[in-house]
Amino acid sequence: MELDSSTSAVVTGGASGLGRASAEALAGKGVKVAIFDLNKEAGNAVAQAIGGSFHKVDIMDEASVEDGFAAARAAHGQERVLVHCAMASKGGKTISRDKETGAFKRMSSEDYAFSAQGILVASYRVASIAALGMAGSEPVNADGERGSIILTSSAAAEDGQIGQVAYGSLKAGVNGLVLPMARDLMDLGIRVNSVMPGIFATPPMLRFKEFNEKMWDALNASVPFPKRLGRPDEFASLVLEIAANSYLNAQKFRIDGAIRMPPR
Repeated sequence: MELDSSTSAVVTGGASGLGRASAEALAGKGVKVAIFDLNKEAGNAVAQAIGGSFHKVDIMDEASVEDGFAAARAAHGQERVLVHCAMASKGGKTISRDKETGAFKRMSSEDYAFSAQGILVASYRVASIAALGMAGSEPVNADGERGSIILTSSAAAEDGQIGQVAYGSLKAGVNGLVLPMARDLMDLGIRVNSVMPGIFATPPMLRFKEFNEKMWDALNASVPFPKRLGRPDEFASLVLEIAANSYLNAQKFRIDGAIRMPPR
């Protein structure tokens, strides 16, 4: 697929981190980018900087997502690329100790369900709404391609650590969407792939550096090569290749400097 001014994209979580880097990289190719995020101030700032548009969207809410896509399409036309980076999750071990009573407690089903909504259901919601729009559009090339859907999973999908029972299993679920969804959409010319980032220097990690530099250095040293956290622009570079390369379909791409997460 050609990435130029004739192409439109939607990036969820585009106000910061991996989403912002993806939005900036796509815009750098001339793509018209719509940013979905809850952070209006940051989202508008990024949109203005890249010549795109911002739409306040809650990925947990069906109507909010549908309204966001309608507004993005009104601004830029039918998106051909979706990059889904936004998520919501709660952490916790399956069984842990209550700090007050010392008794065993379990991660509640409600907390797990919240994470399922914020990771897995939201991924399906955003991807399927994008696919519905793409399906009714004209192909963009001789292959009959109509769009590229790129979901964000995590290295935790394969290396889930202690306290990541929800995050790890549900990011694995995002990977599980890829093949059946790609097969569902193959006759429509819509590709589906996921990216599994390792530890990246996103704003939450950079804040972590401020109060625990020793741990920050240990995290960098834990990456086999290069011995540093990933840069958001490196994630975005992979996003560009997946979007542009029409032969990449139904794949899960790990980008992590060869790290394999220990239990903790």
